[in-house]
Amino acid sequence: MHNWFALEGSPSPLGVTWVEDEAAYNFALYSKHATAVTLLLYAEIDLATPTYEHRLNPLINKSGRIWHCRLRKNSIPDARYYAYQVAGPKEPEEGHRFDSRKILLDPYARCVCFPTRFSRTAASTPGSNAGRAPLGLIACEPHSSWAADQIRLHGSDLVIYELHVRGFTRRANSGVATAHRGTFLGLIEKIPYLKELGITAVELLPVMQQDPEEGSYWGYMPLNFFSPHHEYASAGKPFDALNEFRTMVRALHEAGIEVLLDVVYNHTAEGNESGSTYSYRGIDNTTYYLLESERRRYRNDSGTGNTLNCANPYVRKMILDSMRFWRDEMHVDGFRFDLASVFTRNEDGSINLSDPPVIAEIGAAPELENLRLIAEAWDPATYQLGRSFPGISWLQWNGQFRDDVRAFVRGDVDMVPKLMSRIYGSCDLFPDDIANSYRPYQSVNFVTCHDGFCLYDLVSYNRKHNEANGHDNNDGADDSRSWNCGWEGDEAAPESVLALRKQQVKNFCTLLFLSNGTPMFCAGDEFMNTQRGNNNPYNQDNDLTWLDWDLLDQNSDTFRFFRNMIAFRKNHPSISRSRFWRDDIRWHGTIGDPDLTRASHCLAFLLEGAALNDADIYVMINGSSEPVEFVVQDIRPEEWLRVIDTSLTAPEDFCDPGSEARIDSSTCRLNPRSIVVLLRQS
Repeated sequence: MHNWFALEGSPSPLGVTWVEDEAAYNFALYSKHATAVTLLLYAEIDLATPTYEHRLNPLINKSGRIWHCRLRKNSIPDARYYAYQVAGPKEPEEGHRFDSRKILLDPYARCVCFPTRFSRTAASTPGSNAGRAPLGLIACEPHSSWAADQIRLHGSDLVIYELHVRGFTRRANSGVATAHRGTFLGLIEKIPYLKELGITAVELLPVMQQDPEEGSYWGYMPLNFFSPHHEYASAGKPFDALNEFRTMVRALHEAGIEVLLDVVYNHTAEGNESGSTYSYRGIDNTTYYLLESERRRYRNDSGTGNTLNCANPYVRKMILDSMRFWRDEMHVDGFRFDLASVFTRNEDGSINLSDPPVIAEIGAAPELENLRLIAEAWDPATYQLGRSFPGISWLQWNGQFRDDVRAFVRGDVDMVPKLMSRIYGSCDLFPDDIANSYRPYQSVNFVTCHDGFCLYDLVSYNRKHNEANGHDNNDGADDSRSWNCGWEGDEAAPESVLALRKQQVKNFCTLLFLSNGTPMFCAGDEFMNTQRGNNNPYNQDNDLTWLDWDLLDQNSDTFRFFRNMIAFRKNHPSISRSRFWRDDIRWHGTIGDPDLTRASHCLAFLLEGAALNDADIYVMINGSSEPVEFVVQDIRPEEWLRVIDTSLTAPEDFCDPGSEARIDSSTCRLNPRSIVVLLRQS
């Protein structure tokens, strides 16, 4: 049998793959409008001058829109890295931006190498960037078997902890080995801490390969969707990031912790029409990006300069192939999709909410089943939270929970009805009627995340302080629904203000973990880490964003409160249900029915646990600035024990099991801005 692929290469799979029985490498690259493609191979010793150039013959090495070839290893013995040069029309008025002199990174590269002379400037100006361009690694080294690495996704005990791999352990006071600070291996050393806290999933800010000169510390400017960021490895060899990421995932799984990735499939680091040509722009600009009608400029629905053309079948294929890679080869458990509303864009920029192809294909792919899918269901142009977002089975970041809970705790008026909706599970956004059948756990409830004030700053600053970012304090949200408790910042803050801030932090924590839905909070909030009022530190790779672990010792009482609150939630499955509470909840006011008037700041509720063989829970919330008397509206008030009072100091603020205080009257006096939680004595 004549093997065509052995001579001509195979169009599938895309990228570079090792063909074992032929001892050869197969290269495949998609480009619809290219007129010529040249494969460049580089040796370890020289990343500027290719040791081998293979010009692909379209009559032999092209199938449909895919250019391909197969090279035996013994014919390219020194080849270690690769790139492409792609020729085609340079017609910006038609959307084409080919530059045959540019060295281009394969979008499917599994590992990216940056030469010492790497230059973003060279990629942003016309002409050759040889010796200054990122290259892909040819081979993927074998790794140990993953057969034993299995984890069952968490259910009612799911608690998501959002963290930045570098910032989590970069400081010397993180306590991890010097060589591991700010890396995947550094995170492994903190697993005992994560277990003590009680979280069951980590959501990692973007870990895919970034442009190291772009200046985005958060990682939301991806260069490549198939390789982990090289700076998160403790060593500098090409495969270290891949292998150390796998080691981290395995260790987290052994601890029973899910690994979720924050992924950015809505734009790339190449920027707008004045940006850099690293890969997609030079390979086939009109395929990869949404363009304005006059074709010269990029649509900026992502707010970052460009927007991926998710309506194109080959862009969709790249997204799904990337997800398969991180699932199959890296064993992640799910994805949080940044600006997921971009998935609903048609090629002309209009919005398709009926059946966006990329969302439909993710849902139809059997190999992607049992992954946890979380949407940030908005982008700068559209807000699709809840039933508006077409991924009907996906979880969603609930920005309305964040806004309403913040406003209530701050003391805004007309917030009690909204607080009830958020505590109940946001059934107004995620209805479980016949037409929709949403579940309350699809609401990812959060008060803070990487974007905006961290929790301590939320109670310490009335306004943002983003001067360090270099944008004259014009970046970041202006409306954070924050309150500084009477004093802006920490400098010379009175003790009474500091005490109130700690109390407000506990109030936020209590409301988050007593609400039906999936709770998420930001790393460091549990010990009141601060970013000194910066609510958009996206470019601050320094001690402003690196967690200050000294604060864990200083605020050990707050850590204890978070830890106990997480344990309380896990021990009471009546809180976190797959269905809404319905007949198991009774809403109250200070006495009688809830006061839903505009001036009301108080609410109480009784959550019955019998349906889940759980204890009953009675919650009283005083959001006002004055003490308020609540009447426990139950026929047997003497059976209630006080577990939580956020106005008290540790350890009385959260009583250990066996030390709870029996209430001696049906009347409970709540201090200003406090929450009291009772548990029925069994």
